[in-house]
Amino acid sequence: MIKLTRLNGSEIVINAELIETIEATPDTVISLTTGKKFVVHEPVNEVIEQAVAYYTRTRGGGNRRRRPATRVDGPEQ
Repeated sequence: MIKLTRLNGSEIVINAELIETIEATPDTVISLTTGKKFVVHEPVNEVIEQAVAYYTRTRGGGNRRRRPATRVDGPEQ
């Protein structure tokens, strides 16, 4: 979830996973996969930064440990 500001100054929290498009027309318009649209005060780049930060927090941001590679062509000789 990301917190944004409507043009009238009220806060709105949007599920970042539902964002389909973000447009500058010149106001920032966020379209969700549900068909709803929201006009917000924040510029497009800031909305993108918040969405990326959300994904980083919720998806581990690439900090997950990887298992060591396993050979598939048989044992070493």
